[in-house]
Amino acid sequence: MTIERARVPLSRWQQAAVAVGSAVGALVNPRRADLIAALGETTGKPAFEMVLERMKKSPEGRAILLERPRVVSEQVGHAWDLPDNTFGAAYAKFMGSRNFSPDDRPPVRFMDTDELAYVATRAREVHDLWHTLFGLPTNLIGESALKVIEFEQMHLPMCMLSVVGGTVRFNEKQRSMFFRHYFPWAVRAGRQCTDLMCVYYERHFDEDLEQVRRQWGIIPAPQHPTK
Repeated sequence: MTIERARVPLSRWQQAAVAVGSAVGALVNPRRADLIAALGETTGKPAFEMVLERMKKSPEGRAILLERPRVVSEQVGHAWDLPDNTFGAAYAKFMGSRNFSPDDRPPVRFMDTDELAYVATRAREVHDLWHTLFGLPTNLIGESALKVIEFEQMHLPMCMLSVVGGTVRFNEKQRSMFFRHYFPWAVRAGRQCTDLMCVYYERHFDEDLEQVRRQWGIIPAPQHPTK
């Protein structure tokens, strides 16, 4: 699988301009997934390079880089037919209950090489698998908490910028709950679990959800009201 055609080569000045423009645009309109994605790509090259090196040192990571699986309907649709207790079924329920599609992610455009572009694509596409594993909702608190985990796992500047932007939009009750319960949990959960970018999730869809959580050191999210 190659995503060469999706790439847009940029000079350093152009990268800086895209990063600044995307950051401003994302703050004005946080629902612009394309701007958030562009910000992550233009500021995240060193972090993605470190993720790539870690994947090359891991057996499952190397298999992912060799086979380049995609979390798209064509390849993960069988999850909807798996038994209820499985990781794959939990993912399908998470997606179906929100009317999400695996095909909705914007393409990666600003990585220098096809290999880095795939790593960035993989990071983007496993986002909802991480939601499923950690039991996080898709509201503002849930997304902000997952960005903390993503930062601990990948050290992407965009993740922490997203947390800052998210907490600015919290009301007082949400802010108190996030920093009292979710932020410390997310830091601990992101540091304690295995290197999640080196997990070949598709090979584990038919396994019990609680079993894979234990295997990968996943600490599910605290159960607190989030509204």
